[in-house]
Amino acid sequence: MTGDSGGSSGWGMALVVILGVLVGLGAYTFHSARGASYLSDESETCLNCHVMREHFESWTRSSHHAVAACNDCHTPHDFTGKWLVKATNGFHHSLAFTIGEYPTNLRIKESNAAVTQRACVDCHKAMVGPVHVSEGGEELSCASCHRSVGHLY
Repeated sequence: MTGDSGGSSGWGMALVVILGVLVGLGAYTFHSARGASYLSDESETCLNCHVMREHFESWTRSSHHAVAACNDCHTPHDFTGKWLVKATNGFHHSLAFTIGEYPTNLRIKESNAAVTQRACVDCHKAMVGPVHVSEGGEELSCASCHRSVGHLY
């Protein structure tokens, strides 16, 4: 008999323990952060983050409250795009809140503003399809004139 079979089984056991700890921490974090709620389209999910309360309450008083949930305006309407945006934003939001690096006054990022612009045009295409308002050769976003439609601020 030759070998160092005890050494390789020790590494195997260490790997199993490390993977177990990582899976356990991941499951605990998913549970405590109400991770399953992010798989839904419920607007109340946004309230998981205390900094979203003002945005949520503003939306409940807006004209779109009765016809559009948060995901209707803030995620693409196709399956792949929706889940890609949810995953990307979820990662960035989790990271920002974990390390505390987010501004007090939240502002939509350019990529997410583009998603919202596409949602506006998609839902209102019969009305705005042929209309392209521009200022100095640059197309204006719907929110440049209709900022308080989805949120009252």
